[in-house]
Amino acid sequence: MKQLLRTIFSPILNIFESGSGEFVYKSSHRYILIFIGCMFSLMAIAVLWVAQGQDPGYFFPVLIFGLISIVSFIIGFLGTDRAVAKIWGTR
Repeated sequence: MKQLLRTIFSPILNIFESGSGEFVYKSSHRYILIFIGCMFSLMAIAVLWVAQGQDPGYFFPVLIFGLISIVSFIIGFLGTDRAVAKIWGTR
């Protein structure tokens, strides 16, 4: 199942898994990345719930927060150690 999901999300994963240099990876970085994904998804849901029926401009933060949470979940659950280190900016 994981390999199927990695194939589906390979365009996103390839961006973060590319490279051949050294990187610094800590297992806590993966957990923090998943936690950040949860926080951004909660913010997207909160904005969607609070601003519903108002100005359609509220879709912009929902879209941004939602995309950040999706990428965080993809890298956190499916990404390699290199992808997690690259999203943290540690090389």
